[in-house]
Amino acid sequence: MNPIDLHVHSTKSDGTYSPSDLVNYALQKGLSAFALTDHDTIDGIEEAVNTAHGKPIEVVAGMELSTEYQGSDIHILALDVPYKDVAFKNRLEDFQDSRTLRNQKMCNLLQTAGIDITYESLLDAFPDSVITRAHYAKYMFEKGYIKSINEAFERYIGDRAPYFVPREKITPDHAVSFILESGGIPILAHPTLYHYGQAQLEKLVKILKESGLMGIEAIYSTYSIGEEGQIRHLAKKFDLSISGGSDFHGENKPGLDLGVGYGHLWVPETVLTDLRQRRLSAR
Repeated sequence: MNPIDLHVHSTKSDGTYSPSDLVNYALQKGLSAFALTDHDTIDGIEEAVNTAHGKPIEVVAGMELSTEYQGSDIHILALDVPYKDVAFKNRLEDFQDSRTLRNQKMCNLLQTAGIDITYESLLDAFPDSVITRAHYAKYMFEKGYIKSINEAFERYIGDRAPYFVPREKITPDHAVSFILESGGIPILAHPTLYHYGQAQLEKLVKILKESGLMGIEAIYSTYSIGEEGQIRHLAKKFDLSISGGSDFHGENKPGLDLGVGYGHLWVPETVLTDLRQRRLSAR
C-alpha cells in the first residue's frame, strides 16, 4: 500500500513548489495521492490535475479555510471540492476578499514601524500567490529589515505581535456548512496546534460535528505519539473519520518533507477511502 498526503501547499499560497512540481515530487516520493490544500484558494488545482493526467497519482482537489473561533485562528480543510463550479468559485471570493483587506491594513501598520512595504509590493514579489504572513516574513528578510524569519513573527506579525491584524473571518461551523453544501469533505486541521485544553477542544469538535464535520486530522507531522492518540480518541468519541497530512510547504518549513513530515509520518490510502465513504453515507 502506497502512502498519501492530504495536507499540501503550493506557490499558489505559501508553499515553494508549484502545483506541477508537487505532482512530480509526489511521484518521486511514491505517493498514490495528495490533496492540494492551499490557503483560501483553489487556483492551483487545475494545473496539478492536468499535470497528473495519465500518471499513477491522484490529485485531490482541496483547500484550507481560515476561520475564527473565540479569538483563535482555526483551520478547516476541504477535500473533493468542485473547483470548476462557478457558484462555488463565487462564494469562495468572499474568503479571499477578507484576506486582501487584512493585508492592506497590516501593510499600513508596518509602514508606521519604518518598513517600506505595501500590498502591491507583496503581490509584485510573489505573483499568483495568496499572500500569507509567510510572505511578509520572507519579504522583510530579503529587504534586510530582519535577521531571521522567526524575528518577523516574534517582533512584527505573530498573533500577539503589535503589527498583526486579524482577518474578518467566518466561524469554523459556517466553513463546515459551506464545504458540505458544495459537496466537499470538511476536516478539522491540526487541532493540537490551537493549544486548547481537553474540554475546550471537545466543545469545538462537538459544535463542528453538529454542523456536519466529517473528519479530524489525527496524523500530522508535529504530533507526538500521545497527541496522535488523543486525537484518534477524540475522533472515536465524536464518530469522525481520521485524516492525515504533512502540511508540506517546501522550503518555508525546513526539514518537513512531503508524505513523511519530519520522517515518521505515514498516511495510508484507506484514510481517503474512509473519508469518501462517510460522505457517501451522509447523502
